[in-house]
Amino acid sequence: VQLQASGGGLVQAGGSLRLPCAGSGRTLSRYAIAWFRQAPGKERESVAAITWSGSSRYYADSVKGRFTISRDNAKNTVYLQMNSLKPEDTAVYYCAAGYGIDSTRRAPDYWGQGTQVTVSS
Repeated sequence: VQLQASGGGLVQAGGSLRLPCAGSGRTLSRYAIAWFRQAPGKERESVAAITWSGSSRYYADSVKGRFTISRDNAKNTVYLQMNSLKPEDTAVYYCAAGYGIDSTRRAPDYWGQGTQVTVSS
């Protein structure tokens, strides 16, 4: 499966962005999907994940209550809605796919290209 993240950009603190992760080649509905981010000089971290059915979600403490992961399997797309953005959310955001939510958060099987999110103060 090929993944393409998009929707990044420059936004002021307190603003919102929605990042789509579009799948191609295979249906995303058979995969758990996770969003990761990597800020300059920092390790890549998992910020949100969702099971193939959408029945279970994971959020990192740093984004809980502000970010929402969702999926539309009919559109072969997973979304990361980011609200109340902070400068520390600035990073390159990646989506990734795997066969279970926990394993996908740790070591996904497929990676997409990243999209830059910059939050100004």
